[in-house]
Amino acid sequence: MKRRDLTQGPIASTLFLFALPILGGNVLQSLNGSVNAVWVGRFLGEEALTGVANANNILFFLLGAVFGVGMAATILVGQAMGRHDQAGAKRVIGTSATFFFSVSLLVAAIGLPFSRHVLAWMGTPAAALPYADAYLKIIFAAVPFLYLFAFLSAILRGAGDTRTPFAFLLLVVVLDIVFNPLLIFGIGPMPEMGIAGAATATLIANAIGLTSMLLWLRHRRHALWISRGERGLYRPDFAIVRALVTKGVPMGMQMIVISLAMIAMMTMVNGHGTDTTAAYGAALQLWTYVQMPAMAIGAACSSMAAQNVGARQWDRVAATTRSGVIFNFVLTGALIAPLILFDRHTLALFLPAASPALEVARHLNHIAVWSFLFFGVTFVIAGVVRATGAVIPPLLILAFALWGVRVPFANWLQPQLGVDAIWWSFPASSLVSLTLSVAYYRWGGWRKARMLPTKPDEVAIPSEVPAGATAPVADPGARCEDEAPQSA
Repeated sequence: MKRRDLTQGPIASTLFLFALPILGGNVLQSLNGSVNAVWVGRFLGEEALTGVANANNILFFLLGAVFGVGMAATILVGQAMGRHDQAGAKRVIGTSATFFFSVSLLVAAIGLPFSRHVLAWMGTPAAALPYADAYLKIIFAAVPFLYLFAFLSAILRGAGDTRTPFAFLLLVVVLDIVFNPLLIFGIGPMPEMGIAGAATATLIANAIGLTSMLLWLRHRRHALWISRGERGLYRPDFAIVRALVTKGVPMGMQMIVISLAMIAMMTMVNGHGTDTTAAYGAALQLWTYVQMPAMAIGAACSSMAAQNVGARQWDRVAATTRSGVIFNFVLTGALIAPLILFDRHTLALFLPAASPALEVARHLNHIAVWSFLFFGVTFVIAGVVRATGAVIPPLLILAFALWGVRVPFANWLQPQLGVDAIWWSFPASSLVSLTLSVAYYRWGGWRKARMLPTKPDEVAIPSEVPAGATAPVADPGARCEDEAPQSA
């Protein structure tokens, strides 16, 4: 599995090829969730699908809670690889792995006994609550495997390797798809577990995938594998821990802000009955696919920008942003058009053909789905600017768009617009986030941010460089092995 040097070569094609396995991974994850939803919605009923939709909002929140730590580690690894500092990259990985694993165990231990209380607090419909609780309890048990698999994948992407994570994610998805019907219906020697079987399939698949990836990396003697003689690297380096917390928490808060907004929207939707909730849950399945290109391009831009920030090639950082925005419009737009034209057929995959929820789902999809074209630009720009360590402004922009626009819009206008206020809140907030993100990229001070403290004599970006211009480019052949690992 070849690692790609993102500091050399053409920008657009390099970014596209680097992003393809990430996009493929997003497709696989969404396909996995959609297959799960088909089994649950078509064979266990609308209440079960509503339960899974509510539980998955909690899962997204759980993943978002540690997203920032993984992203901070990824950026630190990317910057170290851009400086050709492999030892520094390993120090980041060792400290981050210890931090990540400890948090995953804590989340699982707290979540198991309180899953039903959280779901009830969300306003999960009474008929769907038993399904949601049975599903979520097992998901909490799977959290350590989910967290560590995502962490390893992010680290490898930071080092320029997107194909290894894709290969093992493919293994996870195939296993999950195979085990889903076996455990839901009790086929062969498998027990009949119903809705709990869908979650158990996720647990088993991720446990096998994580173990297999670790064994593969060890067998291949990957450049960033921490060998037995290097196990001291797992002892926390507090300078790195400080960066993981101070930079990772705001990045994680971005996902938490999104997750809480999703929960708030789901809570409002729940108040309109099971049909509307089932329709929204089915539409969310389509929207997951719509967001995939922007998420993949944003993640690729972040890794590519991080390596070029480490190499101080600011012209390539700017070119990465331009290419990422163009790819977002082309790829996301190519998905939105057919999903609007053929949404009756695609939504029918997740709802019974005679269900009144089907027309509700079509209506809300026509209003809201196109907004993701603009929200994708926010993903791309945030991916670039956080590669320098500028993490607070993207958080504030996202928080304002969701909690200053989307949630109040949906809540306050329901008396006038009814449930349509919820659907129209999506394009309203997306346009606000687009405007603010572009303004910050153009005029903000993100180019001066740092992930770790820098040495006094380190070359900084001149303050007089205009926001839209690039700083002088360092010699691409120059190496920085003599720099301290902290000087990102």
